[in-house]
Amino acid sequence: MFQTLGRFTSCVMIIALASSAAADESRRALVLSSDFGTTERFVASMKGVALGVDPDLQVHDLTHHIEPFNVWQASYMLAGTLDYWPEGTVFVSVVDPGVGTDRRSVVARTGTGHYVVTPDNGSLTLVADKQGILEVRQIDETVNRRPGSGSSHTFHGRDVYAYTGARLAAAVIRFEEVGPLLETKIERLHYQQPQRIDDGVVGNITHIEMPFGNIVTNIPTSLVDAFGLAPQVNGGVFVEISQAGRPVFQQRIPYARSFGHVDKGAPLLYSDSLQTMGLAVNSGNFAQQYKVKAGADWTIRLTR
Repeated sequence: MFQTLGRFTSCVMIIALASSAAADESRRALVLSSDFGTTERFVASMKGVALGVDPDLQVHDLTHHIEPFNVWQASYMLAGTLDYWPEGTVFVSVVDPGVGTDRRSVVARTGTGHYVVTPDNGSLTLVADKQGILEVRQIDETVNRRPGSGSSHTFHGRDVYAYTGARLAAAVIRFEEVGPLLETKIERLHYQQPQRIDDGVVGNITHIEMPFGNIVTNIPTSLVDAFGLAPQVNGGVFVEISQAGRPVFQQRIPYARSFGHVDKGAPLLYSDSLQTMGLAVNSGNFAQQYKVKAGADWTIRLTR
């Protein structure tokens, strides 16, 4: 009798452990990003909603210090981060100057197997270009909205995006239950793709690295190499930066291997850790010194 009871108990424990393991495998991490900052209640409210869906959910922060209303920066942060997280991770990105309007709320499934919950306002632009987007579903707010929040129109990050993202990450809903399937055509921010031109290369200024103020571009080092520009070229490179066609910076500067190869306070062109072309000031801040920003309308041209 005791042997039978022991076998029964062992079987129950095995089944329970197997069920627990299956539940853990179905649960995904939830990663939040926004322009809310961390001095107010907003981020904590989003996390509280997520944990209300599943207290065991792993909730992480990408950043909450995106420049207010800067959809381009939101897109850059997503595209630069997704690849380092496990397949199936759910990202919630809330930079939403159109909150409460008729802009669509969506969940995108990327070519890398990640999910992005966001307003369809351009924040998926660089994700579409880098990771690819396989499917897009519109959030059905009659089902996937925090209960009792129907009269709230200014905090969809809490009421719609964090709630839906948590339900998807916790496997409360499947991707197919987010809402109706849409065409994969998304709202896009139009920007200069990196390309070779007659006398050099042209591309976009995608980001300002803080706190150093270094300039990040989308021009791959390989494109510059193919054009014959190299750090050892004594004449340097002529750099032109413009915003919406308006010249902001025009100067010949050294193309150096790293910061210490130019004098302190001097600008340089270099290949950064992403193997794209960057601009910096040795022991200084290029963005502040030359009043350069980043975005879809910022273009850079490199010529001999």
